[in-house]
Amino acid sequence: MKFDDNTEEFDAMGDNHIGSATDSPMLPDAFKLSDDKKVESIKEDVRHIMETLGLDLTDDSLKGTPNRVAKMFVKEIFSGLNPDKKPTASTFDNKYKYGEMLVEKNITLYSTCEHHFLPIVGRAHVAYISKGNVVGLSKMNRIVDYYAKRPQVQERLTIQIVKELQVVLGTEDVACIIDAKHLCVNSRGIRDIESSTVTAEFGGKFKEKDTRREFIEYIKLETQF
Repeated sequence: MKFDDNTEEFDAMGDNHIGSATDSPMLPDAFKLSDDKKVESIKEDVRHIMETLGLDLTDDSLKGTPNRVAKMFVKEIFSGLNPDKKPTASTFDNKYKYGEMLVEKNITLYSTCEHHFLPIVGRAHVAYISKGNVVGLSKMNRIVDYYAKRPQVQERLTIQIVKELQVVLGTEDVACIIDAKHLCVNSRGIRDIESSTVTAEFGGKFKEKDTRREFIEYIKLETQF
């Protein structure tokens, strides 16, 4: 497959943090190869990159790096690209008739910037108001983790988390706020180590000012152990 390569234009897009769509951009034959075959292919690509940089892959410290990186890409940090890895999120009847907001805050988030393949590290805060169904708390964490484990822009990640929970719970009343550091900003380019990026997606009742404010106040609460 041939790709246009206007390097200057695409570099500028990445530095300006431009995303393409709310769905992760995937090729039609993205899952033609098995995970193991992808690892073998990526391993050779990593080997080529390292040799091009002038590294000696006969060194004991480096000889296993191509395989380690390939396995990490396919089976760890980009495993969220594979729909087979999507967490099942069974719902339950809200038998106790809890009608207020439920907030799962400070969910640890590790993702990867799709522009430079550098880490995004931060916290996600997710909330919903039940319309009859509830979901296990850990499933909310797993949904965040699943969509984070792919090349991302933070805006898309925030939207994907909300959309998935809306489908699972059968309600529009879902919200997500993410506060994260991007190493493409912190460690390269402008190299601003203090800045972080905050994104939010509000659905249903969370678009109302009072409900949105309540959610934010819950996030601010200091957790006591």
